[in-house]
Amino acid sequence: MTGCSQHVQRFGSVIGVREEALQKYREMHAEPWTQVNAQLKESNIRNYSIYLTQFPDGDYYLFSYFEYTGDDFKADMKKVADNPRIKEWWSNTDPMQIPLANRKQDEWWKNMEEVYHLD
Repeated sequence: MTGCSQHVQRFGSVIGVREEALQKYREMHAEPWTQVNAQLKESNIRNYSIYLTQFPDGDYYLFSYFEYTGDDFKADMKKVADNPRIKEWWSNTDPMQIPLANRKQDEWWKNMEEVYHLD
């Protein structure tokens, strides 16, 4: 299924980000590690974006969006999580983030429900 015009799954998620970490977070994502991007692509992640916004209460949040084009999401995400370079990347980015209190137990970023899509 990979590489052909198959069903695309879309994912959106949100997490808080520490104000004091904004510059470092931007810098890291302006020049992501080659091995991180390669693993994401190998794991069928496409069209991946992260957006930053500040809410009226002054807190900062990150919104991520990506498309998954594979046929075994769980296995592909395990490959991502098991990659030593990804683990190292996360060891740098995780302390910058503030997980939402109402996320599921197995989530770091809180998954969001898609309510509209237009191709």
